[in-house]
Amino acid sequence: MVPAAEMMKERECPAGMDVEVVKEPDELEMIEELARFGINAGDIKKAKEAGYHTAKSIVMIPKKALYSVRGLSEAKVDKMVEAASKLVKCGFITGTEALQKRKQIFKITSGSQAVDDLLGGGIETQSITECFGEYRSGKTQLSHTLAVTTQLEVSQGGGFGKVAVIDTDGAFRPENVIPIAQRYGLNPERVLDNIVTAKAYNTDHQMELVDHVGALCATQPFRLLIIDSLTALFRSDYSGRGELAERQQKLNQMMSKIKRLADQYNVAVFVTNQVMADPGGGSVFVQDAKKPIGGHILAHASSVRLSLRKGKGESRIIKVIQHPNMPEADATFDISNQGIADSND
Repeated sequence: MVPAAEMMKERECPAGMDVEVVKEPDELEMIEELARFGINAGDIKKAKEAGYHTAKSIVMIPKKALYSVRGLSEAKVDKMVEAASKLVKCGFITGTEALQKRKQIFKITSGSQAVDDLLGGGIETQSITECFGEYRSGKTQLSHTLAVTTQLEVSQGGGFGKVAVIDTDGAFRPENVIPIAQRYGLNPERVLDNIVTAKAYNTDHQMELVDHVGALCATQPFRLLIIDSLTALFRSDYSGRGELAERQQKLNQMMSKIKRLADQYNVAVFVTNQVMADPGGGSVFVQDAKKPIGGHILAHASSVRLSLRKGKGESRIIKVIQHPNMPEADATFDISNQGIADSND
């Protein structure tokens, strides 16, 4: 019998691509491998049903979360974590090794060279990129564009992988993907087949859908998760200052969950965010000041923060607010039915 980890070394590529398989930079040690260390098959099944599909997921999650899995005692959890730690290297590594691991990261083009230059090459995997702005600032159209460019070959600025979309605003439109796919010479039907989407109806459902994405990533070559919008349901499910602390705690749990997913499966996470009026944040130079929802929780959890605002006509202005490698700067791009592209001005 072929071990699960061996089966995961090469995963099927998106349909319609010329290459038959995509080689993963890191071998995924599936949770079934714990059986080699004496873990009961029934306990492995219980953990998998709870959303833990790899050995790394067992190591990354706090033990108290595993204790809550029905049928897993503290002794069983301790033994499971010990076994997973033998499969996954989670200790210190040298700076040279860290640099080598960085080479596994994909940079996915936004569709605009000016925006890519602003981001140091594009949207990175193993990172959360947050994009906030008011209504019609271009957030969803950027999401649609990334859903297509992710499927391009790596040499073309893509991630050569599939895309998952969690839609909380009802903004995802498959018909809008078609002209973007045609722009890149891709088969629209195959592009749509490589996108999975689900509508989230409340924050609990949104959390469950992130778990479902993790299950998909364990068996298929997903390279991008889009959540549009991340905070819409948090605003509706939790209202007033009396529920603010509970909302922020739940949001923190959500961000921790998607950060683990991004790191574990080498996936880029692109989340859109809404804004609110900031009466105290304006100045004589800034009229109608706005700030993103989520406060410090979202600011600290996001690797990259981007601000979008309207320009003239169909042009939009994007600004880097936070980036680990790039300075604060802005660029202009245009939006059309073919996605986002460099500005003609």
